[in-house]
Amino acid sequence: MRTQRVTIKDVAQKAGCGVATASRVLNRSGSSSPAVRDRVERAARELGFSFRAIGRALQSRRSMTIGCLVPSLANPVFAEAVQGLQDALSGTGYQLLIASSGYDAAADDAAIETLVSKGIDGLIVTMVDPGDSPALARARSRDIPTVLMFHDPVAGIPSAYVDNAEAARTVARECLRHGHRRTGFLALRFASSDRSRNRYAGFLAECRARALPDPVLIELSEAEANTPEKLAALLSEHSDVTAIFASNDFLAIAVQKAARLLGLSVPEHLSVVGFDGIEIGRLLDVPLATVETAPGRMGRRAAEMLTDMLQGRGVDQPPSLPFAFRSGATLAAPCPETRDDDQVAARPSSVPPVQTDPDTEPKRG
Repeated sequence: MRTQRVTIKDVAQKAGCGVATASRVLNRSGSSSPAVRDRVERAARELGFSFRAIGRALQSRRSMTIGCLVPSLANPVFAEAVQGLQDALSGTGYQLLIASSGYDAAADDAAIETLVSKGIDGLIVTMVDPGDSPALARARSRDIPTVLMFHDPVAGIPSAYVDNAEAARTVARECLRHGHRRTGFLALRFASSDRSRNRYAGFLAECRARALPDPVLIELSEAEANTPEKLAALLSEHSDVTAIFASNDFLAIAVQKAARLLGLSVPEHLSVVGFDGIEIGRLLDVPLATVETAPGRMGRRAAEMLTDMLQGRGVDQPPSLPFAFRSGATLAAPCPETRDDDQVAARPSSVPPVQTDPDTEPKRG
């Protein structure tokens, strides 16, 4: 009869520690206490476990790789989250395989299929719609542990996230505190982004709770988001709006440029609030008001949850991570000649028309 191969999980169980700890000790890849190191090494000897670098993946029946999918590495929010993942995985023996999808659902599924084909042990993802992804459903049906980042929790999949709706309620309260009644929510890929939808839902709910008019939902295309003239033309259709809540900081920065094309000053004629708290927002001539999140901490939490799952420990959905409203200088009370009280126009009467070129190619960020 063939003897069953001893795995690193067997060593960890005998030593009374986690698989990641046993891996660090036997692979000499991280720190551990003398007592733990002695237990692991003694357990390995007694079980006859050989931890050769070439054979360790076979012995543990793992590839020691984790797949990570994010929409973009050009966006510093996701780059910081990935850095947090790497920091948390340091010393565990696990390596990240990173893919980005460009905010495209088909690319999400293709990337997940590719990562799964590489024999990954687990997945950490930020994607268009995790609840409606065939590739993610297939990965989970194969018992590949999965954790989300940035998404509000999806049934059955734990997530490292901030409460998007509650953060958006804070923005609505800040707009009201500054005297704004007519507001707008600017979103790219609104139909396919649960994050944007939840932020709008929270913003809308708080406006209604405060007896404010419903915020105008302004959806825009990639071309409009990346071409200031097109974005300006879109904004000019909502001249009564005195404050714009953009679904992320890059959109909020784009709004400021588009406003200048309309002859509007921020925040005198138009207040702007973003979401994410990227560092560049602090460095603008008019520092951006925004919701600050903690993407590095989000990445670390996602990695910790996944390693717990890989070690066979149950993971309950943890509470949302904290956020903070950063006042910045792009949110202020409407100036007297543009006050939002139905008495005067909410825009200077001299706003020039914006000329757009239908053949203009969108600028890619």
